Amino acid sequence: MSSKKVVKNNKATMSKPQPKVAAVKTAPKPFVKKPTTVPAAKPVSEDAGKKVANQLATVRGMKDILPPEGDGWLHMWRTAADIATAYDFHYFETPTVEQTSLFVRSIGRGTDVVDKEMYAFEDRDGGKICLRPEMTASVARAYVMHGLHTQSQPVKMWSIGPLFRYDRPQAGRYREFHQFDCETIGESAPVIDAELIAVAYNYLRDLGLSTTVRINSLGTPDDRQNYLVELTGFFRTKRGYLCEDCKKRLLKNPLRVLDCKNESCATVVAEAPQIVDWLSEPSKAFFMSVLEYLDELGIPYVLTPNLVRGLDYYTHTVFELYEDSVNETAQSALGGGGRYDLLIEQLGGQSTPAAGFAMGMERIAAAVERIAAAKAAALASGTTIADLPGPSKPVVFFAHLGEQARRRVLKLIEELRQGGIVVRHNLAKSSLKVQLELANKYNATHTLILGQKEVQDGTVLIRNMESGIQEIVDQKKVRQAIVKILES
Repeated sequence: MSSKKVVKNNKATMSKPQPKVAAVKTAPKPFVKKPTTVPAAKPVSEDAGKKVANQLATVRGMKDILPPEGDGWLHMWRTAADIATAYDFHYFETPTVEQTSLFVRSIGRGTDVVDKEMYAFEDRDGGKICLRPEMTASVARAYVMHGLHTQSQPVKMWSIGPLFRYDRPQAGRYREFHQFDCETIGESAPVIDAELIAVAYNYLRDLGLSTTVRINSLGTPDDRQNYLVELTGFFRTKRGYLCEDCKKRLLKNPLRVLDCKNESCATVVAEAPQIVDWLSEPSKAFFMSVLEYLDELGIPYVLTPNLVRGLDYYTHTVFELYEDSVNETAQSALGGGGRYDLLIEQLGGQSTPAAGFAMGMERIAAAVERIAAAKAAALASGTTIADLPGPSKPVVFFAHLGEQARRRVLKLIEELRQGGIVVRHNLAKSSLKVQLELANKYNATHTLILGQKEVQDGTVLIRNMESGIQEIVDQKKVRQAIVKILES
């Protein structure tokens, strides 16, 4: 059988002539709009609703900062920048991600931060990294890594940024949180500790918060070791009264027992030996000097023998700030810090004294909001960038000569700042010549000079840096004299 007989559309078939059909015109059909029907919405099940909600929810322990709350945060940030600049701190940033070993070496094993709270993991190259749980170790690492010891000492730095700890979320405590951080590296004088406390205290006061400083001394490593022998022996006799966590701390880090808020542990701690009784004479003298500065500044403080801060790198001064209107709890401290003279060397640098503090921004924000609500003047209600004052231009330098003058000058600097006058200074320097050289470096037009005679007379010398002319001014009239200079 040939293929031509089987295929219908072959050439033979297509070659036959086809009859022509006349085109027939038909009237168009009238357009009728069909009624639109909206399909009924399918009911969303409760489980599906939860699924959608979970997909859009923040990770547990994290939070959004939205308007108008964000305006309040901006105010806190600007206030921090103003006071840090007034006290001659300079802005820094370190990475959020660091080597895990940095915090194991600095904070120490046996601490809750290292053992329980760090977000540590391996990257794709197998390296052990973590989200930073605090800033001090990162600052110390940067100081060593970038050779900041070659700069004029002390190096004073400040920052605000996020940190991360895997902790149980509760009031004022988040897994991602923010801190205002100030560090002074390269100077061992007690005035540095007092200056940092003054910055922290006055920052909170500028935000409208009334606080009290709780302070203690851990002394030197030798002081601490002698104390630990006594403390451990005492706690072993009371082991049955301690919570399970403190029984473990007793083996790894006995000082952490002093910081426990458990009621049964607190009862035992109240009877424990106090570290101040085990300080060497130089450590006692250092601590007393810090307290004398605070007395001169009029900063309220409470000696707190069980305050240890819980991190291995602290030596000598440790402190925390608590809001006066709130009962003290584990979560009520607004910030704290202390001296860490061994940390730089511990990380591979030269032996370098250092001190610093960190303030918890979430807790401060909650406190500010609570105070503002009580006064019916919410902080975030109408605050804009234009409303926030910027720091004054520092054209005046404040120099001192002698220990009495150094104690007095710190108070005068704060009084001037409260009056809107920012002055450059360096409390770590004792030589007047060096301080005047710094004044020239800052292009100061005038330098205030306070010596022992001026302290006794209640006066201050004001030197015109260009002409060298000096005038004597009553300390109570210093602000007016500076205002006159700035307006001329």
